Amino acid sequence: QVQLVESGGGLVQAGASLRLSCAASGRAFSNHAMGWFRQGPGKEREFVCAISRSGGNSYYANSVKGRFTISRDNTKNTVRLQMNSLKTEDTAVYYCAAGTYPEPFPEEYDSWGQGTQVTVSS
Repeated sequence: QVQLVESGGGLVQAGASLRLSCAASGRAFSNHAMGWFRQGPGKEREFVCAISRSGGNSYYANSVKGRFTISRDNTKNTVRLQMNSLKTEDTAVYYCAAGTYPEPFPEEYDSWGQGTQVTVSS
């Protein structure tokens, strides 16, 4: 497993941008697909996006497609989530996760960070 620590959350206004980072340590980072999930107040955890081990393929939930971009740097053991044109409905705790394949299902990931809060005000 890998240990994951997210950072970069905060309070922003609708329309603003925010970049989240997830630093990984432990077993070879490049052996893991990475995903971002989020959990809003009173909601279940939902898929945001995922990226393959090499970074060559990425996948997005329809709700964030065109606004969010996932990237990774295997030399720095880091995955990032660039969030643009933020909406109030993006308010949630954002989690990064490591797994074998870039799946949209949280049960496919075996390592999770502690989460970082993103709050978007109107």
